[in-house]
Amino acid sequence: MEKVIFQAPDSDESIEFYVVEQTRINGTDYLLVSVEEDGDSDAFILKDVSKQEEEDSVYEMVESEEELEYISKIFAEILEDVDITL
Repeated sequence: MEKVIFQAPDSDESIEFYVVEQTRINGTDYLLVSVEEDGDSDAFILKDVSKQEEEDSVYEMVESEEELEYISKIFAEILEDVDITL
């Protein structure tokens, strides 16, 4: 699994996540990330909110219940194909 390091925008705090899966829906990139590489761990869905002209990607946690439910179902279907359980 790929490990990514995110920088908190309003502090110097770094947060490490492991990318479990990624997908693009309606032109928007989403990442399913976990805190631990293996085993049971907290998982989050991040959404790329950067503009096309920005050099670095900017990700935010999906907070809308409707969007979170929709994207979660898509990731569940993707992971079902590779035999990983959410």
